[in-house]
Amino acid sequence: MERCIERGRELSVNQYLPPIMLLLVAIFWGTSYGVAKEALVFTSVLFFLVIRFVMTTLVLLPIVIYRKNIAHWKSVLPTGVVLFLIFVCETYGIKNTTASNAAFLISLFVVFTPFVELLVNKNKPTKKLLFLSIISVIGVFLLTNINTHQININKGDILMLMAALLRGVMVVFTKKVMVDKDVDPVMVTSVQSSVVSIFSIILLLSIHGFEWVNLIPLDLSFWLLAIYLVFFCTVFAFYAQNYSVKKMSPTKVSILMGSEPIFGALFAFLWLSESFTSIQVLGASLIFIATFIVTRQEAKA
Repeated sequence: MERCIERGRELSVNQYLPPIMLLLVAIFWGTSYGVAKEALVFTSVLFFLVIRFVMTTLVLLPIVIYRKNIAHWKSVLPTGVVLFLIFVCETYGIKNTTASNAAFLISLFVVFTPFVELLVNKNKPTKKLLFLSIISVIGVFLLTNINTHQININKGDILMLMAALLRGVMVVFTKKVMVDKDVDPVMVTSVQSSVVSIFSIILLLSIHGFEWVNLIPLDLSFWLLAIYLVFFCTVFAFYAQNYSVKKMSPTKVSILMGSEPIFGALFAFLWLSESFTSIQVLGASLIFIATFIVTRQEAKA
């Protein structure tokens, strides 16, 4: 009897673990925009990406070497290229559009993911998941408090839309690799970080040449911000995403990660003393409801 109870508890924990990990990812990524913006005061976008992902690769490398589990690493390389494109589009997109537009447009990956999943895996999402995806996007629209009469599509908006679409592609293809090849999430995260590092270094050198040395920040504040982004918003976040994608459908993953704007808004409220309007509270509530339903559904699956 005791064994059955213990086994039941373990099963319950395993069911709740993936959605909880994704919610933690949403929390850390919600704070990452403000933290990254502070870090970019000290250096350029490309050098910042190099620092962030080279540090991530160095942190993960000893773990990968210790585990000696690098089978199918070549299958992971394309997802690393997609991740690099996401970060380039996101970073330059945020630089060329408003924060409100960026938050709303990147959240559209919640809508893109089911269609990418349909095209790639031929898996048709349920009507319930599609409905929850739409509810989540409406919630983000209200949370970011966009004035629809003032939206003008510029190059920053287009880059954010590309990043949102690529996020959907990233989740679906990572799921395919994780399930088909049964690979180690740590190895996947390490390979993806390595690919982003290499491409970022190539792009940095092609633009700045050997003058990149002048971009090295000497302020301690930058390195503290970078350490936070590396350990919580990159190492943990991408490991958690890769682990959870293996256990859940890409559409459910996208909905849970779509709660990111809630935590970004809360971070702005608590850290930057920004205020909440009643419309924003309504938007946050819709996202929370969609996230809660998916979490409960996953636990019962």
